[in-house]
Amino acid sequence: MDITRRTALCGFILAAATMLSGPVLGQSVEEFYRGKNLTLIVSADAGTPTDTIARQFARFFVKHVPGQPQPIVMNVVGAGGMVAASSLQTKQPNDGTVIGFLQRNNLYTSLLDKRSTFDPRKMTWLGSLEKVHYCLVGMTRSGVTTADDLFTKKMTLGATGFTNENRILPAMLNEHIGTQLSIVPGYTGRGEVYLAMQRGEVDGWASTIDGLREGEPARMLADGSMKVLLHLAWESHPDYPQVSNLSSYVTKPEVKALFDFFLLPFDAGRPIALPEGVPQDRVDALRAAFAKMIVDPEFLTVLKSIGYLVEAVDGKVVEDIVNKLYATPESVLELARQVRDRKS
Repeated sequence: MDITRRTALCGFILAAATMLSGPVLGQSVEEFYRGKNLTLIVSADAGTPTDTIARQFARFFVKHVPGQPQPIVMNVVGAGGMVAASSLQTKQPNDGTVIGFLQRNNLYTSLLDKRSTFDPRKMTWLGSLEKVHYCLVGMTRSGVTTADDLFTKKMTLGATGFTNENRILPAMLNEHIGTQLSIVPGYTGRGEVYLAMQRGEVDGWASTIDGLREGEPARMLADGSMKVLLHLAWESHPDYPQVSNLSSYVTKPEVKALFDFFLLPFDAGRPIALPEGVPQDRVDALRAAFAKMIVDPEFLTVLKSIGYLVEAVDGKVVEDIVNKLYATPESVLELARQVRDRKS
């Protein structure tokens, strides 16, 4: 066989092999997912609120995905969710069979810690089930019962991880607007903090609004032993409209920019992502499934029953947040690094 014919034959075989092995054979999204597993990587321990919400997400999400794949939840913990985020970006298949249920700090950690290689600009974002709303709560026995008291009376706060918002935001209040908070980090979770509050070890902490709607926090608010003191936001949340917010106290532009950097990711809640490179038809199908799920009456009822109200945003919102974070001036990033890393 001459070289020309052999080259042509090899080209034909290669083209045929490519057609047979790839999705261009006319395989629909439904055909791709039918009989497959859809793995949800959750950046939190089993049994945590994030895990509980993620498992309900997985259960209902697959009902709206063409082909209805079987859901698998895999907990990947460590480094404030960065282990899960990095795994999703570098180790997981990008064929649409793996999704990440990540954390909002994943959107900015790499800007503050150059050792981190995760780049949220290289992810495909589906959206988020929520916006997060933070506030300071305190035991009334402390004598701190209003936001103004925070500037004249001392109060001890519990906190979890050192780089968690429930430590960073109170530290920013001390440094930039003059509150008198003593912060004790290292508690393993919200339950341990509330036990410490009841035992008198600490007087309060920075809580999410969602975290106040059920269980012991709701009881403590109802009986008056605990109060919401300050919204860590520019507007007061509808649950506590009479409580002051940051706009009353943060007036310097450079300080406002610093707070904006940490508050902006709250609008992304627990962002849900795909690795870069998932075929567009599957991305479109998964985004459509997300849009259907967040208005599914049964899904909304189940989440409401566990004290979780859906306040969903789509992937474009998360993408815009990431782009704004990566446009932050270096001077603001340096301030953010200082407050994040300062040990006192």
